[in-house]
Amino acid sequence: MKTPRPYQMTARADAVATTKERIVEAATALFLEHAYEDVTLAAIASASGVSHQTVLNHFESKEGVVLGVAEALKGRTTTARHAATPGDVAGAVRALVGEYEWMGDANVRWAVSADRFEGLGAILDDARAGHQAWLEAMFGDQMPATPAARRRAVLALHAATDVYTWKLLRRDLGQSRRDTEKLMSDLVVGVLGGER
Repeated sequence: MKTPRPYQMTARADAVATTKERIVEAATALFLEHAYEDVTLAAIASASGVSHQTVLNHFESKEGVVLGVAEALKGRTTTARHAATPGDVAGAVRALVGEYEWMGDANVRWAVSADRFEGLGAILDDARAGHQAWLEAMFGDQMPATPAARRRAVLALHAATDVYTWKLLRRDLGQSRRDTEKLMSDLVVGVLGGER
C-alpha cells in the first residue's frame, strides 16, 4: 500500500472541510425555515447534495448537525452584534433586531422544541449566556456597580431585548421593524435609567 503524499492528505482534508461546511450551510437554511422536528437527516443530506451516510460520517446524528449549525450561527451573530458601539443603545438594538429579522422566528421555534429535545436546551442556555455577556459588553458602563443591582439590570435588559420581545412586537402586535427598534430601545433606556 502506498503512503499518501502530503499534498494528497491536504486535498482530502480540504474536501472533508468543504463537505462539512456545505452540510452546515444547507442544514442552517432548513432550520431557519422549518421546525426542528420537521428537519430530517434525509432532508439535510438532500439539500447538501450528499448521502445520508455522509451526513452521519461528519456529524454522527441530527443533534451533531444541530451543534454544527449552532456554532456557525453563533459566529455570525457574535460578529453582527459586536459591530455595535458599546453604550450606543439605538445601534445595539438595531444590530440585535437585524439578527432577529434574519433568524428570530427560528429561535422561537427552537425554544418551543427545547422541552422535547435535550440538546436544544443546552444550545439555548449557551445562547442566553452569550446574550447576557453581550448586554454586559454593550451597557456595562451604564449599569449599577453593586452585584445584586447589576444582576437585576442584566435580567431586565435581557427581557427588554429577548427574541420573545421582538416576536411580540413584530409578529404578534404587527409593529414595523423601525417601531420595534424604537420600542426596544425605550425599554433599554428605561432599565439603564432606573434605580442605581
